[in-house]
Amino acid sequence: MNPNDVNEGRPDVLIVYTDQWRWDAIGVLGSPVRTPVFDGVAAAGVHFDHAFVQSPVCMPSRVSMLTGRYPSDLGITHMGVPVPEETETIATVVRRRGYRTANIGKLHFLPHANRDHASPHPSYGFDVLALSDEPGPYEDDYRAWVRSVDPKAAERLSTGLPPAAEVWRETMGLDDGITHPGGGAREDFVGAHEFGADAALTHTAWVATRTIEHLESLADDQPAFTIASFFSPHAPFNVPREYLDLYDPATLPLPELSDQERAAQPGSGVTDERIRSVRHGYFAALSEIDHHVGRILDTLERLGRADRTVVVVVSDHGEWLGDHLRFAKGYPADDPVSRVPLLVRWPRGLVAPGRRVSTIVEAVDVMPTLLDALAIPVPLSVQGRSLFSAVRGGELDRVELALTEHHGWRSVRTPTHRYVVHADGSERLFDVSENPLSEVDVVEAPEHQAALAEIRRLVLQRVLEIERPLPRTWPY
Repeated sequence: MNPNDVNEGRPDVLIVYTDQWRWDAIGVLGSPVRTPVFDGVAAAGVHFDHAFVQSPVCMPSRVSMLTGRYPSDLGITHMGVPVPEETETIATVVRRRGYRTANIGKLHFLPHANRDHASPHPSYGFDVLALSDEPGPYEDDYRAWVRSVDPKAAERLSTGLPPAAEVWRETMGLDDGITHPGGGAREDFVGAHEFGADAALTHTAWVATRTIEHLESLADDQPAFTIASFFSPHAPFNVPREYLDLYDPATLPLPELSDQERAAQPGSGVTDERIRSVRHGYFAALSEIDHHVGRILDTLERLGRADRTVVVVVSDHGEWLGDHLRFAKGYPADDPVSRVPLLVRWPRGLVAPGRRVSTIVEAVDVMPTLLDALAIPVPLSVQGRSLFSAVRGGELDRVELALTEHHGWRSVRTPTHRYVVHADGSERLFDVSENPLSEVDVVEAPEHQAALAEIRRLVLQRVLEIERPLPRTWPY
């Protein structure tokens, strides 16, 4: 069957977008995390197991993926930069072609610690915006929804203000009356929290419920582009008991630390007990997402839209999860931070489901891939490269290099090495051919000089390839 046959109608798109989900935290790869729904998506689709994001932090990564452009091209290479209202996203493009566009959950195109979340928000091409960048500390669409369902439960949503938000409110003398536990800014990596209200009222449940309501509101012949954007498994891990009970923290595996890291562990505060507690909350949060994504996929089946819907599962970045005695994300954007799950399921259009593709691909490739699937021309501003040939069962013919950007440094991943270059000209090189977690700097090692020279050449080539000058109007 030709997936673009007009008699079959135009494909729909559902992007399941998570926050801080590392590439290997999925059951199908042997992780102890329980993700039967995501495992099923992988079995029915194609699993790109070497997918890398373009930023190690939320805001630049999100706008990069949803525009198909690198953060440096957008001028957004660190946090706290509001995305200009005129920025063309994939939603802008498909909306012009008649798609009903929606983002439900987190968007994070604006800084969230220093603004009123109930105030008007730029649309960025979305017809429907149900927004909540954090689960509970702000007066936003999520809190408004909980109040409409169970007013008393709204008092039990927040796990505390993010540190920057607390400073801003104290400086500005603001008080929105939201109840926050504790006497100061929250600590995200203390382990798991049990959600204090009905499990159907979590932020994750809200994203799924609002997504389902949106899908149910669509006319049968209305092509839809929908993003279900989950805050989890980002800390703090505020998860219902039923998902916490899926795991025994004492049995969760610990990271493989080097002798140097193990010697430094007692003074770091990152104890084995704390690592297991954090992993407990993280895995439980993923299992909760998995359950609710199952609800969304069941809704597509019930509505008769499943076969025609391109489902993409992806995350904005990863999480160290105790590797190298670290939590969260950032420099040097190594695999736990920059490598994420990327699953594509499309019953009507995907060829040979159940495949794993280990070619290095990037998050900027998602937008051109989807536009190819929808038979929509890819704008010249897009810098990513379509993965559509792999979706259709073919091979990817490309130079395998992923570029992750941040202000002042760049991190590059090839099949064998991680290369980091800084604004002052200093370099680091790690051989990841045997161990993706390697922190042994081999930039001076004679046996790696040929690889270093080749990576430098590939980086320069990529810089030239992705140049997007403004259009000319005449030769001169």
